[in-house]
Amino acid sequence: MSDTLPTATRVTDPGIRGLYRQESRWQAWLDVEAALAHAQAELGIIPQDAADAIAAKAQLALMDRARIDEGFARTGHTLVPLVWELGHIVGEPHGGWVHWGATTQNITQTGDLLVLRQAHAIFQRLINEALLAMADLAERGAEMPIAARTHGQHAVPATFGFKVASWIDELLRHAERLQQAAPRMFVAMLGGAAGTYASLGAQGPAVQAGIARHLGMGSMAVPSRAIGDHGAENVMLLGLLAASCGKIAREVYTLMKTEFGEVEEPVPPGTVGSSTMPQKRNPKLCQDIIAAAAEIRAMVPLALEAMQTEHEADRTTSLMGDTAESTAAIATGDMLTRLVAVMRGLVLHPARMRANLALGNGLIMAEAVMLELGLRLGRQHAHDIVYDAAQAAVLENRAFGDLLAADPRVTAHLPPSSIAGLLDPTEYTGLCATLARDAAARARQHAG
Repeated sequence: MSDTLPTATRVTDPGIRGLYRQESRWQAWLDVEAALAHAQAELGIIPQDAADAIAAKAQLALMDRARIDEGFARTGHTLVPLVWELGHIVGEPHGGWVHWGATTQNITQTGDLLVLRQAHAIFQRLINEALLAMADLAERGAEMPIAARTHGQHAVPATFGFKVASWIDELLRHAERLQQAAPRMFVAMLGGAAGTYASLGAQGPAVQAGIARHLGMGSMAVPSRAIGDHGAENVMLLGLLAASCGKIAREVYTLMKTEFGEVEEPVPPGTVGSSTMPQKRNPKLCQDIIAAAAEIRAMVPLALEAMQTEHEADRTTSLMGDTAESTAAIATGDMLTRLVAVMRGLVLHPARMRANLALGNGLIMAEAVMLELGLRLGRQHAHDIVYDAAQAAVLENRAFGDLLAADPRVTAHLPPSSIAGLLDPTEYTGLCATLARDAAARARQHAG
């Protein structure tokens, strides 16, 4: 995905990129250092004055950036120069208590989860916005007839609202999954060098619990640095969400094709679709969603690889996990922002939907005719009769209704008026309207 968002799309950056800037991650790590100091002071491990001094100075804005950058360039270490700088500005006699008993991954992993928690809050907000927009669409289209398509072919009539109801149903479960996973994902880790609590002894679990309390997180039962399933779960959940969003965007993309013309994503005035074809009104937002969704799903295998940590720690898998998380999170923000824009601005073309329903000259109502005739002849006999008429309609390019009306096996049980009534697609949409309105109500209840 591009770092810059075209103004014609009327889409803004939801803020995920900013969360994953290096400076934002550094500040999150400093927040963990402050929580560590507070937790240790509460247990008498370090002086309270030291904890207060550390917490007061754990602000990136107070630090010498040039000194930090020089330290990173010289050491090649992920955290040490930041710890040095914090100790330096805290000064004597308290600076020596900075990072007491912790190891790098304790700080970085816990801090990165603080960043991810902020990202999740944005995801939930965007999902709610999408759900509210979908609720409006479901209600608008609750009784708007459209061809239901299976295997790319006309199946039976449905309504556009029913289509949206299926989107709502999936999105609600994704929101639920993210909520349910939060206690497993957002957990502080402070087990020391190998996760054994050796540096803090019997007080280790209490220190970790104190950090968790200060940060509003849970606490790892076993603070092993080799545990990575909670990070992988996050990426997998984002992958599931991306699969649904990509499918929705692909559906809109397809229905927006010239040959379908049933819907159109918002195309604000001034949007240019092509440098050479002035007529183009391209599905830019949907294309962005589809591309971002694919990028997110591509991170799932990498996240699973990141669980393959050797022994008690391995920077290799940490790097994999960091890449999978940040890439998936940024792309999820882009994807959801565009999904909201599409759902809010989607233009419906009910006349085109109705015209497309008639493309088969009544064939889309074959099931309705078969079932009605089956009440008199049995389902299989009725299927054989209607099958003959349907195949002749296609092969001979004749009207389905005319063939039915000319077949004595049909007219012996169904008068012409009944046949004509059975060919009305608006009378065979089942519970589409009810399902659409129910889904809209559930979406509003969740997002409200």
